[in-house]
Amino acid sequence: MARAKYQVLIIPFHIANDKVSYCVFHRSDRDVWQFISGGGEEEDESIMFSAKRESYEEAKIDVNNKFFPLDSMCSIPTHCVKEASKIWGEDWLVIPEYSFAVKLDSLKIHLSDEHTEYTWVDYDTAVKMLTHDSNKTALWELNSKIKLGKIC
Repeated sequence: MARAKYQVLIIPFHIANDKVSYCVFHRSDRDVWQFISGGGEEEDESIMFSAKRESYEEAKIDVNNKFFPLDSMCSIPTHCVKEASKIWGEDWLVIPEYSFAVKLDSLKIHLSDEHTEYTWVDYDTAVKMLTHDSNKTALWELNSKIKLGKIC
């Protein structure tokens, strides 16, 4: 099974009493706060399927929750992917990252070994905590769409 040439980013969110919370995760292998992320496991796996699979693997988020594709995209350097040069060759330098949001009814998350902790926070706190600009951009898009009533 070959690793697909893309990455997915998934933002779990929760709305209660008109208050929106976002779940951010602390990685176990480095001091980074981020949303759920990972890659496709097979070239023929759909990007949405990858987002649902990664959400389940990293946080036990049920695949039947409502997932929303976002417009935010970025490029990830392949050196961020373990053994990328062995998988795709030395000349493959970046892969696209596709962003999604998933609405959760519960604040309960079951962490995988990829993360040491998680926390539910408001938008401003999430922006301050997040390490990667791609996460901040996707969060801004999601937060804006929620405010505009495009996602609820």
